[in-house]
Amino acid sequence: MFKVMETVLLQIQANITAQRLLAVLVIPLILLTASCNDGIESTTTVFTNVNGYSFDNARELEQFTTLVVDLGKVVAIGDDRLVENFSEANIIDGQGKTLIPGITDAHGHVSSLGYTLLQIDLRDTRSARQAATQIADYAKQKPYLKWIQGRGWNQVLWPGQQFPSAKILDELVSDRPIWLERIDGHAGWANSKALALAGINANTISPPGGEILRDANGQPTGILVDNAMSIINDILPPPSDEELAAAVDAATHHLLTLGITSTHDAGVSATEHRFYTELASQEMLAVRLYGMISSTDPELASILSAGPTVDDNDLYSVKSVKVYTDGALGSRGAAMLEPYADRPGHRGLLLTSQQQLRSIFADAIKAEFQVAIHAIGDKGNQIGLDEVEHAYATVGGETLRHRMEHAQIVALADIPRFKALNVIPSMQPTHATSDMNMAEDRIGAERLKGAYAWRSFLDQGSRLVSGSDYPIELANPFHGIHAAVTRQNKANQPEQGWIPEQSITIEEAMRSFTIDAAWAAHQENVLGGLSPGKWADFIIIDQDLFTIPSQDLWKTEVLQTWLAGKRVYEKP
Repeated sequence: MFKVMETVLLQIQANITAQRLLAVLVIPLILLTASCNDGIESTTTVFTNVNGYSFDNARELEQFTTLVVDLGKVVAIGDDRLVENFSEANIIDGQGKTLIPGITDAHGHVSSLGYTLLQIDLRDTRSARQAATQIADYAKQKPYLKWIQGRGWNQVLWPGQQFPSAKILDELVSDRPIWLERIDGHAGWANSKALALAGINANTISPPGGEILRDANGQPTGILVDNAMSIINDILPPPSDEELAAAVDAATHHLLTLGITSTHDAGVSATEHRFYTELASQEMLAVRLYGMISSTDPELASILSAGPTVDDNDLYSVKSVKVYTDGALGSRGAAMLEPYADRPGHRGLLLTSQQQLRSIFADAIKAEFQVAIHAIGDKGNQIGLDEVEHAYATVGGETLRHRMEHAQIVALADIPRFKALNVIPSMQPTHATSDMNMAEDRIGAERLKGAYAWRSFLDQGSRLVSGSDYPIELANPFHGIHAAVTRQNKANQPEQGWIPEQSITIEEAMRSFTIDAAWAAHQENVLGGLSPGKWADFIIIDQDLFTIPSQDLWKTEVLQTWLAGKRVYEKP
């Protein structure tokens, strides 16, 4: 059994204990006031005078002013008259603030977010030179690091939109290897030291499903795409137990500040699986995690043989396998049926062979695991749908709620197949507003008709579920809600929205981040809303999402986050 360093576990436990004591003992100075009756303190808490919204078990929006919680679960919601039925309860006055279910981010990468928070973040760099300078400064500040690692660069935002080179990094840092993942995690930028350590030279052959970019002389430029990244990833020193613990702690507490009480972790390693299991058993997970086990993990078979698992407190659930069909659009790794408009003859990359896909599907379905398929290009999505259809005809699995993660660019003829095959479009609204400056350049206007097509999926009866794909995008769910409703960036551009006919309503967006996201993880009976019997996971926010101008949705701030009826975050 995986064991983290005892001191790290004790520190995490101390942090959680302190937060729980704060939730129980400290009276908020700004938002809420509580009063308890004399005598023995009740375990029941009544939140009254709130502007409450939730989705019932039929997925219908309902409003309430009073929420009753006992032993971590919802007892009832209703109007102010409910208070009369719980005269011995602890009463908390919500002072009219808006209360909604905790957000479920249906697609993120927990440890990657944590490592990003602990490493250098290049998200805001505006040129390769600026990124290299930032890396050099970081290297000087941390002379003890054997490898300099970071993430977040995006050449599409730089002048000329060209991939950077090892040479730019070499000019500033040549004595230590540098490895920087692109914002989407589907390309990496290395300096010459890292290339040499990995044995990458002019004679190195690109692996299947990957590409080593080369200059006019055939020399590696320093950019590795998709499966080629493994050449360097395979020689990186693995994170220590302490580093993993620190990353998970940083990521989960960051998510709580954003109102995310549950997240689907898209690509869990066996090491992480054991760590999450241990944390959950000790009630030390800060947020609820739904694990998608990575299909490439060497221990996949043993995890599948153990079957789906969930702890008694629904902190860590495992019922899914994550598999890739293709890469990403920004690095031209998304698999396309026709060549890229801005790279003639190139159709992207297929990361998993048909034989491997069929084997993964068969093994997962026999173990009663859902398959979550990364698919961004129209060919990647078509292959995923084909494999679901083949699995139904050979091994079954029709009730497992298989998912297409991203479902970003879909051939128009394939959109109805999602409904016919009961495949969930698991999408990330901010991808549209991040990609709108380059998507048409990549694939042309015609293929955009089936791209980021949230409205098309909803109109045919598919359940759309939403996430952020952090750390590729910021984890803030209100950025995603804003993008889904407006099809605009935070500057509210373009004025009418990008491909506005694919926008959705605020109610539909909230449903996709709560009750339907829970349903996509087979958790609709315990999470996703504030119906009686479900966990009392909720947040208090500073504005009413259902009445404010849609242009202001992204500005929403979380004032408090509650998990199982305990306050685990309060805005300073």
